[in-house]
Amino acid sequence: MNAETIKKASAVYFTLLKEKVIDENSEHFQTYFDPEVRQTVLLLADESGTYIIEAPKRIHLVVQPTGSVFATNFTHMKDKHRQVETKKHFHLMSIIIMSFLASIDRNQAAKVRTKREGISYYALERQVNDLMMNWDSILKGNPRFGEDERIDMKDAVTVWKYMEVDTDDYGMKKGNRRTRIGLIASSMRLLETEGLIVILDRDDIPKVIPKNELFERIEYLYHDYDRYEMFKKLVTGEEDEHAENSSN
Repeated sequence: MNAETIKKASAVYFTLLKEKVIDENSEHFQTYFDPEVRQTVLLLADESGTYIIEAPKRIHLVVQPTGSVFATNFTHMKDKHRQVETKKHFHLMSIIIMSFLASIDRNQAAKVRTKREGISYYALERQVNDLMMNWDSILKGNPRFGEDERIDMKDAVTVWKYMEVDTDDYGMKKGNRRTRIGLIASSMRLLETEGLIVILDRDDIPKVIPKNELFERIEYLYHDYDRYEMFKKLVTGEEDEHAENSSN
């Protein structure tokens, strides 16, 4: 491993740290696939607790769930993202994001439709509400529901049920994180910050358009995690009703 290889590998890795994704138009894309450079980048990633995803036209850098120098706890997340107010809100935001991912991670038709039409915040609110009402019904007969999966469903359902929907005058109240639509907006901004989605019509009826980077993240990373697949099965149970009408 010579000094020039280290220099090139460092340039690739630190660009990934900054941009999170580099595509085929980047000068670093071809550099990465030099065997010695690639080996060095992978070594840097492994030592720092990050992970490289190699898609056909893009290279992603993601943080490993544990053991990473870049991993953040709830306090750091709250400092970085002001919309994350409490752990209960954070857990609910995670469910909202998972509901969104599950709605696009179905089949090729769903992928094409959501890339073309997107999913509006209001359609996503209906999906999450259906899910919460289903969980609420199950919890009445089985108060321990969710414990095996380490999901605090009772708190999530309680917080959601008593939040204002905020379907009227969105433009005036879009900054209110304590409404359902406000929390959905905050959740989607987390994905937007990572460069995984585009948000359109923010001041009217906002909708989310997933980027190719998100589909690649799902295919090359999330599908390898058993917990993702477990959570996806929990979330998709009551969403089929709105799957064909998700752009409204």
